[in-house]
Amino acid sequence: MKFVDEATIYVIAGNGGDGCVSFHREKYILKGGPDGGNGGQGGNVYIIADGNMNTLIDFRLKRSLSADHGESGQKRNRTGKTGKDILVKVPIGTRITDLNTNEIIGEILHPTQQILVAKGGSNGWGNMHFKSSRNRTPRFRSLGKKGEQRFLKLEMMLLADVGMVGCPNAGKSTFLSVVSTAKPKIANYPFTTLVPSIGVVKIDKNCRFVIADIPGLIKGASQGIGLGVNFLKHLERCRILLHLIDIAPIDGSDPLKNALTVINELQNYSRKFSQLPCFLVFNKIDLCNTSQEAQEIAKKISLRLKISKYYLVSAKNNIGILPLCRDLLLFIKNLN
Repeated sequence: MKFVDEATIYVIAGNGGDGCVSFHREKYILKGGPDGGNGGQGGNVYIIADGNMNTLIDFRLKRSLSADHGESGQKRNRTGKTGKDILVKVPIGTRITDLNTNEIIGEILHPTQQILVAKGGSNGWGNMHFKSSRNRTPRFRSLGKKGEQRFLKLEMMLLADVGMVGCPNAGKSTFLSVVSTAKPKIANYPFTTLVPSIGVVKIDKNCRFVIADIPGLIKGASQGIGLGVNFLKHLERCRILLHLIDIAPIDGSDPLKNALTVINELQNYSRKFSQLPCFLVFNKIDLCNTSQEAQEIAKKISLRLKISKYYLVSAKNNIGILPLCRDLLLFIKNLN
C-alpha cells in the first residue's frame, strides 16, 4: 500500500431539523392545542483511531465527509429523528489541524480515542414548545441551525521511542532490519529508503521499544532538498535520537562533515531536536583497517560534536548491536 502521511478533507456536520407548527385535531376535537414537535439534532463528525490503518491514502479519493441532517418535527408532538454521526477513521498518531485558523484541534494518540471536529446544528423548536399562559395557540416555530463545516489537514506522524537519523547510505535500513523484524529495502546506493519505516526492538519477552527510520538527510534538507524534510515530522514524538554515522564512507566524504550536516538540518527544521537526547553510533567499523583507527575517528568526531558517549557497531555483521539496544532500553526506562 502506498505510504501517504498528509491529507486535506472537508467535513460537514448535519443541520438541525426544523420545528413543526401543528394543532391537535380529532373527530370531536376541532380546535385542539398546539402539538408541533421539535426537530432532530444534526449529526456530528468525529475522528477516531483505527489501529489497523498505517496510511492516509483513503482520503486521496474521498475528501468530503458529511454527517446526516436531523429530521423536522412532526404533528402529535413527535420529535424528528436525530442525524446519524459520521466516524472518520485515521491511523494512530494523526494530528488534526483547522486549515482556516491553523489551530491544532487535537492528536489521535490512543487506540480508543475520538475527537469531535464538527458539531451538528441544534434542533428547531415546534410550536408546542412556545405554548404559555399568555399565548395558548402559538403559530410559529424555530428553524434548525446549520452544522459546522471545516477544512481539516490530517498529518500522520509515527509513534516511536527512538528516531534514527543520518546521511543517505549510512546503514540505517540495515541497522533496523538487524534490531527488529522490519524488512526495509536495503541496497548500496543513496536514498534506498523512500518512506519512513518502523520496527519493534525486543530485548526479551517484556522489554521492548519502538524505533523509526526516515530517509537520509542531505545539505539543504530543511529547505526541501532531498527526501528527509518530508518526513522529519515523524521524529517529533520521539524521545531519543539515534544518529548513525558511516565511519568509512564509500564515496570518500568526511564523516565529521556528514555528521555536522545532519545536525544542522535537524536544528534548522526545529529547535526541539537540539533538546532531545542523542546517541552517537558509528556504523560500518568493519570497513576500517583496524579497531584502533575506528576508535580514533569516533573519538575525534564525538569531541567535535560534544557528545562524550558513543558506540562502534557494524550492523551488517551484528557487531556491538546488543549493548547499544540494552543501553537504549535502559535510557528509555529512566525517562519514564
